[in-house]
Amino acid sequence: MTQRQNYAGVAVTAPFSMPYQRYSIDTAHWWIARALRGSLDAAGLRPAEVDGFSVASFTLFPDTAVGLTQHLGLCPRWLDHIPMGGASASVSLRKAARAIQAGDVSIVACVSGDTNHIDSFRNLLSSFSRFAMDASYPYGYGGPNANFALLTDRYMQTYGATREDFGRLCVAQRENALRNPNALMKKPLTLDDYINARPIADPIALFDCVMPCAGSECFLMMSEEEAQRRELPYAIIGSTIERHNAHAEDDIQLRGGWTLDLDELYGMAECTPNDIDLLQTYDDYPVISMMQIEDLGFCDKGGAAEFVRSHDLTINGDFPHNTSGGQLSAGQAGAAGGFIGMVEAIRQVTGTADTTQVPDAKTAMVSGFGMINYDRGVCSSASIIKTGARA
Repeated sequence: MTQRQNYAGVAVTAPFSMPYQRYSIDTAHWWIARALRGSLDAAGLRPAEVDGFSVASFTLFPDTAVGLTQHLGLCPRWLDHIPMGGASASVSLRKAARAIQAGDVSIVACVSGDTNHIDSFRNLLSSFSRFAMDASYPYGYGGPNANFALLTDRYMQTYGATREDFGRLCVAQRENALRNPNALMKKPLTLDDYINARPIADPIALFDCVMPCAGSECFLMMSEEEAQRRELPYAIIGSTIERHNAHAEDDIQLRGGWTLDLDELYGMAECTPNDIDLLQTYDDYPVISMMQIEDLGFCDKGGAAEFVRSHDLTINGDFPHNTSGGQLSAGQAGAAGGFIGMVEAIRQVTGTADTTQVPDAKTAMVSGFGMINYDRGVCSSASIIKTGARA
């Protein structure tokens, strides 16, 4: 396998989050437009100066990124649509970086967003994939809660994790969310609250599940020279990986594609797990965050339960994790859930995270996971980003 080139010379800047709403009568197009406008305003750019556009969304139908160019009045010479859900941010980052390095594009807007009408989530589940349409939904499939209940149960049986272990992760994320003015969850969460919550699909209960909502996220990419000329705080890319349909032979998914490219992820970034100042995992369910903590090398396989018992995952703790509250406490705005960790990580390493800022954060890891087809998530991704220039 060929060794991939580094990502030198590329800047990541102007992170913007559109505050989430539980439900919205607006279209995904509106949400994406608002996030794009937020990033452009932060960078002092006009839409005509953006010649690259990358989009991730579930609820744009019947449009794609192509239709959005007309809706938004853009005329890009480079266009991409990333249909990878929770893995979308790192994939968008990687592909845009390569286009900038090749000279195919100068400034790329990477945006993700979805609306959430009253019946949006049920409609999305029924047509999420051909597996869902043919092999799951017609037989009473109730959505991802059922899949992740089975996965969580097997994980607990295999590695000895308890509900209290998952609860520690959820409680820490809620504490972080209380410092994020855009988070939907505003009420403190105790471990007792978590343990005594309403059952959903044994062993999953209410606070194990993300809340579907409407929202959008955006960031811009350009050359370092361009970011410096515009005097923008920016991050640089240490490394980034993606992998699809990894470990298909496993009876149940207790590991992800990160394991196949881990040495390259750290090697290219010239760091180790000990150098990571904060971790943003994709957290539609706490068991998935546990898997990522293991598969990204922060502990041995099966060791995440002990890891969360022995570490403080809050913003001022010894292992800051999902510092915005993550999806479990900020909300899951469809495909924007794949971007929430990246946008927060850019803020962190550029010193613009405000109330959720981790002191002296210079190196962040963002991990993505998504597109559960039948019995497992097919896509995984990860990035390490570092401080280029701080605010």
